[in-house]
Amino acid sequence: MLKHVGELLDRGYSLAEALESTSLQMAEGKKFQLKNSIKLLREGFAFSLVIQKLGFHQTLVSYVYFAEQHGGQAHAYIEASKYMLKQQKDKRELIKVLTYPLILVFTTILLFVFVDQFLLPKFVSLFQSMGLPPNLFTRAIILIGSTIPFVSTLVVITLLIITSYYLFTFRNYSAIKQKKILVSIPWCGPFFQLLITHYFSVQLSYLLGGGLSIYEAVSLFEGNKENKFDKELGAYLKQHLLKGTSLEEIIRKQRIFESDLSMVIQHGQKNGRLDQELYFFSGYCMNRFQEKVNYIMKFIQPSIYLLVGLLVISMYLSILLPMFHLMDGI
Repeated sequence: MLKHVGELLDRGYSLAEALESTSLQMAEGKKFQLKNSIKLLREGFAFSLVIQKLGFHQTLVSYVYFAEQHGGQAHAYIEASKYMLKQQKDKRELIKVLTYPLILVFTTILLFVFVDQFLLPKFVSLFQSMGLPPNLFTRAIILIGSTIPFVSTLVVITLLIITSYYLFTFRNYSAIKQKKILVSIPWCGPFFQLLITHYFSVQLSYLLGGGLSIYEAVSLFEGNKENKFDKELGAYLKQHLLKGTSLEEIIRKQRIFESDLSMVIQHGQKNGRLDQELYFFSGYCMNRFQEKVNYIMKFIQPSIYLLVGLLVISMYLSILLPMFHLMDGI
């Protein structure tokens, strides 16, 4: 919907006209919601508040809020929709990549439980009665089976601890501290860092491109009351700017951003094209994020197949080799 509205605005439509045109392509329920939204717009409500009432993602609400400040609404709406649609596409692809391996893993686990609980004990009893030692694969399957209850308990306890930490501790932290914790998580931290840097860079580039000074742009971040992170980050930047600290120095000390961002800001201020430098850097961050996602997606599926294959071969040999042992014993 936001993409369509942005395209119509780019063709000269007013916001209300763009929403009316978009509503014609919607289902009845959504069409009714958009009609109410148009009424709210004509009553003087900001579009960012309207889409927040519609339940839009907070990132999109922030994009619209900043677009209302710098004036480039059509471009910002299209970019915001591309960003969110890309994220949704990545999620769908990740689910698609993981669906078959997860089904395979679940089936293998059921097979493993059957072999471990019903088949192997009979072979072990037979070995003991004939004085034959269990083979390596049989011992491996028995060992894995004995560790499953412990591992399962550990996983459940870990999930309970993480959930409790989130509900009773993490949610009470400031938004900036929450982001600091997220970027410090091993393996996952760089993904959060790239997304945060992309978001900040693209919003600041729009504001600066609209003719605002750095201080005015930061003040608008602080004025975004609907986004806790924007508000806190704006207040933090504004406070340090008033002390005379340069923007690149403030950003350099913040671990939530990519380390290269401060250098980009410094270079952009020197050549007088800070808005363009930030915009291109935001695209670079998004490309790096996409590359990391693609790498993980290519790595996850073969890894799962390898583990499942090893487990299946072990189960197969744990059944087949005892038969050879029995034939030797006979």
